[in-house]
Amino acid sequence: QVQLVESGGGLVQAGGSLRLSCAASGSIFSINVMGWYRQAPGKQRELVATITSGGSTNYVDSVKGRFTISRDNAKNTVYLQMNSLKPEDTAVYYCNADQAYVDRYRYFEVWGQGTLVTVSS
Repeated sequence: QVQLVESGGGLVQAGGSLRLSCAASGSIFSINVMGWYRQAPGKQRELVATITSGGSTNYVDSVKGRFTISRDNAKNTVYLQMNSLKPEDTAVYYCNADQAYVDRYRYFEVWGQGTLVTVSS
C-alpha cells in the first residue's frame, strides 16, 4: 500500500510564509496527480492545488499568486509553498494522491493524515 505523510504546518502571522511537504512511501509504481486540499472548521474540504506527474498545475482562485505547488517525482514528494498567508487560509491541509499505482494496473486514491496551518491576524 501507499502512505502519505505531511509536514510543515504550524502557526504563522498574517503575511508570513509556510512550506508544506508530503512524502509518499510504500509500494509505489507511479503517482499520477498529487494535490493539496484543506478543510477549515465548519466548512467542507476544498481543493487548493494539484500537480500532474508532468508538472501541470491547477489552483483554486483564492490562492493564485500566493501559493505554489511543486513536485519531486524521484522522491515521490509534493510541496506547497504558501506566501502572503491570510487568516482565512487557516485550515487542516491534506495531501492527496489521486492515482497511486502499485503496479502497472492497480491504483488507489490515498490521503494523508493532515497538518494544521493557523494564520493569526
